[in-house]
Amino acid sequence: MNVLGQKIEKAGPKDKAVTEHFKNDYKKKNYRKFAGTIVLKDNTAKFDDKTIFFDQSDKITEMMLKEGLVYPQLLTEFQVDKFENEDSDRTQKRFAKLQKNWKDSFEVNNIKLSGGSELSFLSTDEKIKRFKVVCKDPKFPNLMIYYFELTDKNATKDTSVQDFIKNSKLTHIFQRTE
Repeated sequence: MNVLGQKIEKAGPKDKAVTEHFKNDYKKKNYRKFAGTIVLKDNTAKFDDKTIFFDQSDKITEMMLKEGLVYPQLLTEFQVDKFENEDSDRTQKRFAKLQKNWKDSFEVNNIKLSGGSELSFLSTDEKIKRFKVVCKDPKFPNLMIYYFELTDKNATKDTSVQDFIKNSKLTHIFQRTE
């Protein structure tokens, strides 16, 4: 247990797909931090005109939001990229692109992020930590799980999770439905 009192998860049966993803489909990327104004109040994080709700006892998620590592506009961009690059249904893609403002259907706003935990079984390098965060989007019936990889080039094995998050960059996002 460290300063944040966060959960550290060990690999379970549902984590096979995640482990496989990081082994086979992993691509490192440098995502930008949020450049606008971030306002944290109670259990709400506002990023300009977009909102994310979070559990105040979930210090990992709160820190990621506070540092501008995770924000609605980034998750919207991630969803659009995922649809354009990974979806194999070309008919669906053509139909979507015929719609005016088709990207609006991917807009992320008013979601709730909770249950942030470090996945120690996926983090073998002290400069890289991977976290799992549960997402409830009111537009969808199922929970989504986001896996965020953060990289802090100056981290050591003694770096606290709080300092790690504060000094890190978001370098990978993976998402799946629960």
